Amino acid sequence: MPREVAPVSVIIPAYNAAQTIERALISVAAQSLPAAEVIVVDDGSRDGTAETAESMRSRLGETRLRVVRQENKGAGAARNRAVQEARETYLTFLDADDEWLPEKLARSMQVIQEGDYLLVAHDYLDATESGDVHVDCSRRFGEPPDPYTTLYLKGYIPSISVITKRDAVLAVGGFDERLRNAQDFDLWLKLLADPSTKFTLFGEALARYHHTEGSIMSHTDRRIACCREIALRYLPALKARGGFALPKLWRRLAIVHGEAARAQPERKWSFILKGAGALAWDTLYALSGDLGEKTPERPCGIMVCAAWMIAVLVLYLSQFQQLAGPIKSALGF
Repeated sequence: MPREVAPVSVIIPAYNAAQTIERALISVAAQSLPAAEVIVVDDGSRDGTAETAESMRSRLGETRLRVVRQENKGAGAARNRAVQEARETYLTFLDADDEWLPEKLARSMQVIQEGDYLLVAHDYLDATESGDVHVDCSRRFGEPPDPYTTLYLKGYIPSISVITKRDAVLAVGGFDERLRNAQDFDLWLKLLADPSTKFTLFGEALARYHHTEGSIMSHTDRRIACCREIALRYLPALKARGGFALPKLWRRLAIVHGEAARAQPERKWSFILKGAGALAWDTLYALSGDLGEKTPERPCGIMVCAAWMIAVLVLYLSQFQQLAGPIKSALGF
């Protein structure tokens, strides 16, 4: 007798993933509660990714496998294609180089249905050279002032842990394909922007993240640019929750540039200077929009912006001493 299946479509974007896609699909096949279907979108691979995925069909049992091929358009476009192709009520996301633990779907379905949540996520294991490390995302979920603000600041929802409703993803337009990084982070913020939306993150590590070449802080400058765009995009959502939004923007910018500086210490001063400039420029941009209304936030933002502009100039002068002489002369010092 066939086993019960979860009304879930598993979304797997894949690009040149012939060496890892089998591991990912084996982890889908090993679920104690099988998914109804898994959709692999081969995003213009040149290494036989689609053929390797097709070879796994017989091992997936009750889970339908669909392999879709398209020209290379990026991860966001590949995920959107899979969402369009999906036929089940719920969506889950698995990258082609990662894997799930056997109870991932059973526990996620239990939590999302019992709590009537729009989105559920969980902890994961980081597969390091010295062994698995439990990454405690649920701790971030419980931090003040509220889960959405902390998500905006620290981006604690890993895409390989998410289960959500397909209709909701379609309603907000899916992944933003213009963003070349952080499309998943943007989608979670978009799905959960309404303060009445219920979501949760529970503290069980039910997925394993594998480090592949170029995956750690790759394309750092591009990632920073995307994160800045997202940070500005969701200021209105923060404002709707009460309190001042600008300090949260400043903290987000500090976190993003700080992570980059730690990941690439040889460029530390470059990221610090860029972060200082971003804070001033993005504050001005925010004040020119909705935050430019006559509220106590406006004069505070203007003063901070002016102070940071002065700080940026001082930092530049301290780092580039050869420029100090001509500038001092021009200023009459």
